[in-house]
Amino acid sequence: MSSILQSSSAHLISDGNLYAPTLYGYQRRETIPVSIGDLMLGSDFPIRIQSMTTVDTMDTVGSIEQSIRMIDAGCELVRITAPSVKEAQNLENIRKGLRSKGYKTPLVADIHFTPNAAELAARIVEKVRINPGNYADKKRFETIDYTEASYQSELERIREKFLPLVKICKEYGTAMRIGTNHGSLSDRILSRYGDTPLGMVESALEFLRICEDENYFNIVLSMKASNTQVMVEAYRLLSKKLADGRFKAYPLHLGVTEAGEGEDGRIKSAVGIGTLLEDGLGDTIRVSLTEDPEFEIPVAKDLVNRYVGRNRPNAPIPALTNLTAGFDSPINPFAHSRRKSTELLNFGGHQVPRVIADFSHLKSIGMEDLKSIGHFYLPEPDKWAMNDLGADYLYTGTLDVDFMLPNGLKQIQSAKTWMQSSSSEHQYPLFEAEDWLKSSKKHTSLNFVHVDAEEIWTNEVLVNALKLAQHEVLVLSSSFSNRMAAIRRAYFELEMEGISIPVVIQLNYQDIPAEQFQLFAPTDAGALLIDGFGDGLMLSLTGLHVQTSLVNSTNFGILQACRVRISKTEYISCPSCGRTLFDLQETTARIRQVTDHLKGVKIGIMGCIVNGPGEMADADYGYVGIGKDKIALYRGQEVVKKSVPADSAVDELIQLIKEDGIWKDPQETTN
Repeated sequence: MSSILQSSSAHLISDGNLYAPTLYGYQRRETIPVSIGDLMLGSDFPIRIQSMTTVDTMDTVGSIEQSIRMIDAGCELVRITAPSVKEAQNLENIRKGLRSKGYKTPLVADIHFTPNAAELAARIVEKVRINPGNYADKKRFETIDYTEASYQSELERIREKFLPLVKICKEYGTAMRIGTNHGSLSDRILSRYGDTPLGMVESALEFLRICEDENYFNIVLSMKASNTQVMVEAYRLLSKKLADGRFKAYPLHLGVTEAGEGEDGRIKSAVGIGTLLEDGLGDTIRVSLTEDPEFEIPVAKDLVNRYVGRNRPNAPIPALTNLTAGFDSPINPFAHSRRKSTELLNFGGHQVPRVIADFSHLKSIGMEDLKSIGHFYLPEPDKWAMNDLGADYLYTGTLDVDFMLPNGLKQIQSAKTWMQSSSSEHQYPLFEAEDWLKSSKKHTSLNFVHVDAEEIWTNEVLVNALKLAQHEVLVLSSSFSNRMAAIRRAYFELEMEGISIPVVIQLNYQDIPAEQFQLFAPTDAGALLIDGFGDGLMLSLTGLHVQTSLVNSTNFGILQACRVRISKTEYISCPSCGRTLFDLQETTARIRQVTDHLKGVKIGIMGCIVNGPGEMADADYGYVGIGKDKIALYRGQEVVKKSVPADSAVDELIQLIKEDGIWKDPQETTN
């Protein structure tokens, strides 16, 4: 296996790293058109929005009613699970019921494990989704040492099993999504490629080659994962491999598997989906939330609408010209690696990215205001406490703070205010670039320098000064409409110039609703953090919708979703579907209520065995439905308790965590 992985890595390096139309603006990747009934999908058409029903597929009336609610909310493709032949047969009743009510929205049958159900569904609905990880393979968690001959024999077996569906889809004009899930790769793929983005891509390409051999091209591809780094890397690698292998440019379906609920689910979805949309990848999206499916649609709309009319190939961001031949950026976009930076106090190096809270818009600052950024003053013992979302730095601009800040919080002032401060050694100045170049007075330990991204590739004097900087942290923002691309371009320039000072990403949003802020900021910042950029994060929201607690939680939420700073319990919970064997929303809320103080612990909550244990690959513990009111509990990917009654399963999960010595009582986590 290792030799295959090594040669694949070398292949990527020798071929360059182009995976998107441009890295210096927004340009949508060109794809072939795919027809799904009367709906057209691909780069010549809008990015389509879809979701999935959560009621039992055998509940015909319930499925129709929920589908209508989804469609009325703006859903353009309705996916319905068909875990067996009986559900596949009932798709016809659901389809007829919708058509009789005037709804023509295409239906998608979601298939796992059951080729006969897929073959039946392909004759009824407009699209079928198959998972190459379990369509022709049974998972036994075995490592198999294949020879080339034995592996080719396996491919022939898959071809024989998959070919009937391809022929039916071709005959009936049915579209297909070949949808790889990171957590359900087959033993065969895992044995050959490992649990990697490359394995995810090759899993899909094996099935795609069979389709192309049969001249069947009405195909959409997806590379879903609950880990945003893995997801982004896999989609990028897929885009490159399709081009390198001279496949057709198939449309891509984007989605973060098991994103979760509420704020966390929205931020995580925006990090994964938004990063790829920024790359110009993606032709249809599904936001997977542990909520009723109609609530996914407005979130998806906000993500997609941001790119309407943005297709400008000639964006005024110049490409790098001094790169090695065949390369398009100085980083490897197919494997997350944090930018190497010099450590300065608690910035850069091996330090986690720091959070800077922006209070410069306030009229005054009191002790109570710090509650919103995780710092609490306790009058009786006369001391400060901090929770897991305690900001590291506080930017006050020109404002004074007339009380002593808690030890866990340091103050940043505008340089002009800092110059006049009597206690300037205990605060740090934020200079504008021009003032920093001219100033003779600087802090002896730490200075922040705010720079617009464009200056990094246009201001030679500034760049030369930054090469010599020893006590500076760059605060990088952009005035470009496509701010992420501009900041990324600046980072590329820093890499090429060998400038290794720490860099804080600063993003300011003016007068947008909280719902959009929690999607746009994770998209812009997440795309940079996924690429390994960012030693700190400073978000600002000005105007009518300013909520400092919202901004602070979004700062930490983005860092956690990008897997670069873990500050709270992470829940990998599926969005529910007709396969779900318990009330997922209620159960997730119960588990969160008793475990949300366990910082850094990852808990997977899966409605059925299809999405677990595979999608819990990153989870420390798993809670999986295996039958009516029956739960299996996992430690990692190992089942440790089977057939636990649902009414006692949460208590059993807590006991399992206690047995491992990880449990803490809630009061113990209060600092």
